[in-house]
Amino acid sequence: MVEKAESIDDVRRIIEDNDIEFIFASFGEVRGKSNAKLVPASQVDDLFSEGVGFAGFAAGEIGQGPHSPDIELVPDPASFRVVPWQPGLAHVIGDARVEGDAWPYCPRHILRQQVERARGLGLDFRIGFEAEFMLVDRDESGRLVIADRQDNWPKPCYDVKGLTRQYDFVTQLSRYVSELGWENYAVDHEDGNGQFECNVTFADALETADRAVFFRYMVETVAQQHGMLATFMPKPFTDNTGNGFHYTMSLWDRETETNLFADPNDSRGLGLSELGYRFAAGILDHARGYAALVAPTVNSYKRLKAGTDAVRTWVPVSMTYGGNNRTQMLRVARQGAIEDRTPDFSGSPYLGFAAALAAGLDGIERRLEIGEPNTANLYEFSPGQLRRQGLGVLPNSLIEAVHYLEKDDVFREAFGKVPTDGPDGSPGGGFEDFVDYYARLKQDEFHAINDVVTAHEVDRYLQFP
Repeated sequence: MVEKAESIDDVRRIIEDNDIEFIFASFGEVRGKSNAKLVPASQVDDLFSEGVGFAGFAAGEIGQGPHSPDIELVPDPASFRVVPWQPGLAHVIGDARVEGDAWPYCPRHILRQQVERARGLGLDFRIGFEAEFMLVDRDESGRLVIADRQDNWPKPCYDVKGLTRQYDFVTQLSRYVSELGWENYAVDHEDGNGQFECNVTFADALETADRAVFFRYMVETVAQQHGMLATFMPKPFTDNTGNGFHYTMSLWDRETETNLFADPNDSRGLGLSELGYRFAAGILDHARGYAALVAPTVNSYKRLKAGTDAVRTWVPVSMTYGGNNRTQMLRVARQGAIEDRTPDFSGSPYLGFAAALAAGLDGIERRLEIGEPNTANLYEFSPGQLRRQGLGVLPNSLIEAVHYLEKDDVFREAFGKVPTDGPDGSPGGGFEDFVDYYARLKQDEFHAINDVVTAHEVDRYLQFP
């Protein structure tokens, strides 16, 4: 029986019942990196009352310099979990604070603000994820390769032999997911060589984001125990399918526990309510700037390319929706749920979920119309053909997505303002939009990679024409 904590008293009981000796106390920074300190369980009262300190500048991108006061991690009891593979260890996630106040740069705080906004409207935002990953290794020359050298079928999706060869890994992972109470209902070999996916049920958005962070940590750890490396990188191989992090979203009535996206009498035949269509319309309306938050790296846009016979991608290239059609950005494959196939797991799930909710609520508030579902195989259309049909195309690069994000006032309001230093570097200089801070990080990231001359460029252009 999985014990779910709601208070510090519950945490104490779980510690005692499971002989917990140590706790990883964790928080995430803006790029999605998880940071933790190992805290003896004997210090649990101080951990939850006073938090634990981190040098924010050293921890990553969270709006701090080396002169800034400490980040204080304040754990959330609801995120407290017994680590399945390590007896005596637990894990807890929390929000970052500075000098006792909520820190506006904290991705978890940003999502919490959007969740509270929805709750003020009587709505619960619930979301599930499908996180694809690859099991890889390096060969004798240091080249990245698929860990299972026999996993080389041209179409390996659902391959029973590939699952069998990794049976110990996938069953251990499935067992741990079930022990965590996430109701694992399937593990499968995905479309890429060496690619797998473990499906879990949906939950409240904040809970699901915490689950996603722990899931990534768990998959990587279990893979290492089996002598492999697990990667969620969007596109680790040019000639192999990329890794996605699909969101499946719905809004629920807080009082009646009713799925407000479900409508069995939907005239379009997708089982989606008018509220659901407006939510979807909001995401499509903000799709270009939204991409910067859910496909947040240079590598992300090497995944977001239409497939060919040689390389399948299973990703969207245009801002469309449809039924059970995997070439659409938004897919309605079952009643009352919207799947977004754009995201990958190279950033913070808290920021991605917050962006989805903000865009969807904007669609509802503005009563946006979405039009009829698209039924075409969109991989058969060139970008020019898509535009001629009036279908918007997703950004081709991170820098393009950031350009649209900077112009999006809905995201500016949703993500709020953050404090800045004065001209002399002293605290209290003023405020700026979080979006501007995030945009600078991503512009720097783009140029750090794009401005480097590669061996491929030298081979192609050294004596060209």
